[in-house]
Amino acid sequence: MALPAPSPDRTCIVTGASSGIGAAIARRLAGLGHGVTLVARRVDRLQVLAGELAERHGIRAEVVATDLTDEQARSAILGEVEGKGLVAAALVNNAGLSTTGPVRTADVAAELGMIRTDVEAVAHLTTLVLPGMVERGAGSVLNVASTAAFQPLPGQAGYAACKAFVLSYTLAVRTELEGTGVSATALCPGPVKTEFVEQAGFTADEAAQAMPGFMWVSPEAVAQQAVDGMLKGRAIVTPGLANKVSAVAGRVVPRALLLPILARQHPALRR
Repeated sequence: MALPAPSPDRTCIVTGASSGIGAAIARRLAGLGHGVTLVARRVDRLQVLAGELAERHGIRAEVVATDLTDEQARSAILGEVEGKGLVAAALVNNAGLSTTGPVRTADVAAELGMIRTDVEAVAHLTTLVLPGMVERGAGSVLNVASTAAFQPLPGQAGYAACKAFVLSYTLAVRTELEGTGVSATALCPGPVKTEFVEQAGFTADEAAQAMPGFMWVSPEAVAQQAVDGMLKGRAIVTPGLANKVSAVAGRVVPRALLLPILARQHPALRR
C-alpha cells in the first residue's frame, strides 16, 4: 500500500477542495483518519470544511488559499506544508475547469487559465512532491482526469486535450515509480453532480440532454472509488459502468465515426 498509515506528521494535499469531487475526497480521506491540507482559492469554504473535518474525525485539517494559475503561489504550497512540520503522504491534483464552445470564438485568457490549472498545476505539484515521497519510500499521487481524456471532444477541445495530458502523464509517472513504494493513479470520471457543469457554461437542460441520467455519478461515489483505487495502487479509476463503457468506446471507435457524432451532440456547438 503506497499511501502510508495516518500519522500526526503526515497530510494529504487536496487541490480544488472547496467543493465537488475535491471536498468529497477530502472527507473520504479524513474519514479514514488522514490529515488533509485543503487547497483552493475560496478560503471561506476551505475553512468551513476544515472545521467540519477536524471536529468530526479528530484530524489535522490545514487550509492553503492559493490561485493555482500562479506559478509562485503553487511553488509555495509544499513549503507551507513543511513549515507546519508535515510531509505529504498523498497529493490529489483535483482542481480543474473547462471552457466550452468553438476554439475560433474562444477567450484567450480563459483558455490559458484552463491550461495552467488543468495541466501546469498537475505537473508542477507532482514534480514538487515526488522527490520527498520517493525518499521516504511511500506516497500516493491521484490525478483527476476525465472520460474526456480518452478521445478528442469538439466543443471542449482544450479541456479534453488537458485531460488527455493528465492521463498520459500519470501513467508514465506511474511506470517510472515502480519499485519506489510510491504510486500514481488517474481518476477518470464521467459527468458528476457538482458545480463544474454550471461553471463550464452548461445549463441543466443542456447537460441532461448531452449526458443521460444513467451516466451521472455523485461526488461521494466518485470519492469512494477514487480513494479505494489509490489505496490499492490502481492505474486508472473510472466510476460507473456506463462511463467505463464510454471510455472503452472512446479508445476503440474510429475517430472518423466518433468525432462527428460528438460534435453533433455537444450543446456548445448547437447554440
